[in-house]
Amino acid sequence: MKNLRTLERLQQLHNLISNENTGTPEELSELIGVSKRSVHSLIKELKDYEANICYSKSRKTYYYCNDFDLQVSISVNVLTDNEVTKIFGGSYFLKSSLLVARKLH
Repeated sequence: MKNLRTLERLQQLHNLISNENTGTPEELSELIGVSKRSVHSLIKELKDYEANICYSKSRKTYYYCNDFDLQVSISVNVLTDNEVTKIFGGSYFLKSSLLVARKLH
């Protein structure tokens, strides 16, 4: 669930940056409930997705220097044991030019 929470925070950060309503880094960390260091990590992650993020000292907000959009979609499906067996029961993996069938429970 850690990755899910990170995606939620990235989406929240993106929305705040898009609206140019982040406040200072300290205010932003309080707003999204993470440390200042985590804010910088999240910003770096957005930059890894080629977001060009700038900071305005006069307006005290982060903003996108160029057009950028982020859409996070999360789908969760709960499967029974039988359904999982059906999905993974026929899977195969290439291992040293041998096909190995695996049944996961």
